[in-house]
Amino acid sequence: MSHQETYDLCCKYHGKRVRINDNKGNVHVGRITKVDNRMVWIMPDRAGYGIGFWGFGGGYGAPGFGYGIALGAITGIALASIFFW
Repeated sequence: MSHQETYDLCCKYHGKRVRINDNKGNVHVGRITKVDNRMVWIMPDRAGYGIGFWGFGGGYGAPGFGYGIALGAITGIALASIFFW
């Protein structure tokens, strides 16, 4: 998946619940809250984050966006249905 394809998909799915696979084998499930030309921010579904998780302060993860994943590290992205765990 090219950088541009990844960026376009992230923009298309902005605000939606997705499942993202990265090049280290990690799976990230949550809602896309922000996209720029280098990173996508995701608010995770995992227990402990939910309501009240405001992300990491300063740097790349501005409060309220969750955490960032570099676009170059993404190997796959798909919409996550309610049954997608």
